[in-house]
Amino acid sequence: MNTNNKIRILILLLLATTVFYGQNRPIRDKIKTLKVAFITERLNLTSEEAQVFWPIYNEHEDKIETIKRKERREIRARLLDFDALSEKEADALLNDLIALENEKHQLNVAFMEKMSKAITSKKTFLLIKAEEDFKKRLLKEMRDRRRSGG
Repeated sequence: MNTNNKIRILILLLLATTVFYGQNRPIRDKIKTLKVAFITERLNLTSEEAQVFWPIYNEHEDKIETIKRKERREIRARLLDFDALSEKEADALLNDLIALENEKHQLNVAFMEKMSKAITSKKTFLLIKAEEDFKKRLLKEMRDRRRSGG
């Protein structure tokens, strides 16, 4: 895919984001759709690779999201009243956070191992870069929207 086509796709993605933000759909679903399109374009997967890649990727995303929800519910929520925590409670909370971080780490390691068997190592690194680039682009667009008042 040449550079002009890539630029057109990225512009289309950004325009789609603008349209999506104007609708009353859940933002997470819209972001996920954009992320899938972004990753698909970046990785240029063959149909065989895609059939193996997406189930692994989606399962990993679901597991990570479950851990993040648990972290928000069980840890971040308790930190809202941080000053009321005793040292013992803070210690227990920190241990819970460490356990969740370890769980995320183990999931990420297993994910990379599965992914390296599903697609090439180079495409695995492209995936990592694509996810980082998507996050940067999303944050930039959010900042730009705040500045413009939209």
